[in-house]
Order: sequence, then structure tokens, then C-alpha cells
Amino acid sequence: MQQIILIRITGDDKPGLTATLTGQLAQTRVDILDIGQAVIHDTLSLGILIRIPRESESAPIIKDLLFTAHELGVNLTFTPIPPQRYDKWVDAQGKDRHIVTLLARTITAEQVASISRVIAENDLNIDVITRLSGRASLNDEAPLRQACVEFSVRGALADPARIKGQFLAIAAELGVDIAFQEDGAFRRNRRLVAFDMDSTLIAAEVIDELAKEAGVGREVVAITESAMRGEIDFKQSLRKRLALLRGLPADTLSAVAERIPMTEGAERLINNLKRFGYKIAIISGGFTYFGRRLQDRLGIDFLFANELEIENGRLTGNVVGDIVDAAKKAEILKDIAAREGLSLQQVIAVGDGANDLPMLNLAGLGIAFHAKPVVKQGAKQAISTLGLDSILYLIGMRDRDTVT
Repeated sequence: MQQIILIRITGDDKPGLTATLTGQLAQTRVDILDIGQAVIHDTLSLGILIRIPRESESAPIIKDLLFTAHELGVNLTFTPIPPQRYDKWVDAQGKDRHIVTLLARTITAEQVASISRVIAENDLNIDVITRLSGRASLNDEAPLRQACVEFSVRGALADPARIKGQFLAIAAELGVDIAFQEDGAFRRNRRLVAFDMDSTLIAAEVIDELAKEAGVGREVVAITESAMRGEIDFKQSLRKRLALLRGLPADTLSAVAERIPMTEGAERLINNLKRFGYKIAIISGGFTYFGRRLQDRLGIDFLFANELEIENGRLTGNVVGDIVDAAKKAEILKDIAAREGLSLQQVIAVGDGANDLPMLNLAGLGIAFHAKPVVKQGAKQAISTLGLDSILYLIGMRDRDTVT
């Protein structure tokens, strides 16, 4: 009768340990049914599930392994696995898998405990926990440090809306971000990232900055905020705001562009995405003048925004052509994906306003970035505590895989 045994190896990690132990097993033609290893602070935890051939005896194999482990200075335990339990484990491989990503400045036990509790309450099981962020120095007091832990979970999810609501509540209470997404082939095969511009790639609303130059800042900001909350139609709000800018000298655009900073992590994110072959698009309700500057600086592949109408060196208060509103953004995203031969599941979209929601929900991974509550509720994912480069964690990249 064949035997199935789970071997657990723990102790100080050292080169050649796995090779020595599996080499010992190889002498008896043992089959390895599963194997997994983790190293935390130079401490090894290795599990090997083996099947001993019918013609072999387990006792000599175990005896030889124990002797080898003693020489290596590690601990071994052996657990026989009944065939019925093994068959049940095999049958579970078809269950749905999801990824839960915790984003914070620092990872705490309270955060992990809260997330783990929600996972358990929804009848999901944690298979693997992985730290994606780099090792943190005890002397690192940088205010913009980032930390990320990823949970791979398995099980049938009865109520996706419920678990999303629970994670949003924890995120708000603890000041973190928690992403919950299906772990499928498309997650590891994204190819296009589309960004809103104002308050997403850049840390300001351009039209508000122009309004300050025109002396109508308070009026325009009020309209902008109402539009971002989804209280008024974007086209209507843009026409109202632009009308207040009529007569503004066109050379003001350059002065405003010079003082608007990039959003935290934007340049690092795009540099790494392009390094890994992603196409990058700006699809914005803002203005092409500012988008072109970003395009030149960052190597953006596609730019769609509103073209300010200028006559006699001054803004007319109108745009040239159709206004890029919420519906237009979604239409443009579909067109780019089709042109590139991509499924929308291979697309990431990032934005902060209500006019971004159709685009965010069309994409396989839609992210509300530092957005108003109505947008966070309506989007699939939300980031509110870290910079744009934390998106790299949501697509499974580790700090060691990226460049600064």
C-alpha cells in the first residue's frame, strides 16, 4: 500500500538544504506531490508532501531523513495523510482564488488581524501571505515609506459586495488601503494603463489653478468640487468654469504648468510600467496643453483631453471639438484597447472623479485614487493612503522587481 506523508522542516536557512534533503529522498524514488517554502528573517519553513512507492518501506526513509536533518541542524516532523484527506485536497484545486492586498505606511498586527477575520467570516481560506514591499530599516522614518502584504485566498465567495464593504470599513478605520480582486490569468497579463490627469497624475485641478490667475478661484473651485462629487453634469460644469476664464492670457498656461507638481509616485509608476512593456494613456477631462507636457516628460503613448480654444492670445472660454466627459472617456478606453488587440480585462484605469467611474468600471482593474466617497464606493478598488506607485503592488510586483 502506498503511503502519503507530509514532511515539515524548520530551522535556520542555509544554502543547499533543500538539495540535500530531496537528494536523500531521490535515493528511494519518492514522488513529491506538493512542496512549499517560506523564509522569514533567515528562518526556514519547508513543507514536502511525498508519496512512498508500494515496494518501499517508510521507516528506513524516515530514519535516513532524520539523520540527514540532524547533520544539517534542522527539525523534521512527519504526518501521515489518509488517502481520503488527500483526495479532498485535490478536489479543492478548482475553487475560486482571490488576492487581498494590504497597503499602508507601516504594517501592524491590528491590520493583519482585521483582514484575516473578514477573510474567515466570508468562508475563505488563506493559502499564502507574501510581503511585496522591501525590507524596512529600523532607522527608516521617511514619511512616504510604503508597506504591502498580499494574501492569496481560496474559496467560494457568497457575497462580493459584503466583503468589499467590510474591507472599506476597515480601511477607513485604520487608515490603510485594502484591495480585493480575482486571482486569474488576466491579473498577471495587464498591458494598458489609462490615467485621468488632474488630481491623479498631477497634484492639482488645472482649471482651478487657471481660475486663481483669472481672479475667479472661489467660484470655479466650488463648481469643480460639485462635479467631482457627481452632483452636476461634467459638460455643464466645464462650460460654466470655462466661461469664467474668458479673456485669460494664453501665456498664463505655461506659468501654471510650471508650478503644478506630479503626484507622489507617478513618475516611478510609469517608468516601471513602461519598463515592463505596458502602454500608457492619459484620458482626461482636463486640457491637452498640460497633457502634452506630461506626454513629453513621461513618454505617454496616448493622449486624449480637451483642447482650449485660443484667439488673439487669450482664452475664449470654449474648447475645440467635443468635450471629453465620462461617456467619452469610456468610449476612448474601449477604442484604445481594441486598437491594441487587448481584452478590457487587460486594462487598468485610474482616476479620482465621478466622471472617471464609467472608465474605471469598464477596465479589468479600476482604481479610484484619492477620490471622493461616491467614487470610492463605485469603483472596484481604491487607494487613498499611498502614492500612485503603490499600484505596482496591485499587479503583484515586488519592490525588488522595480526601479526607483
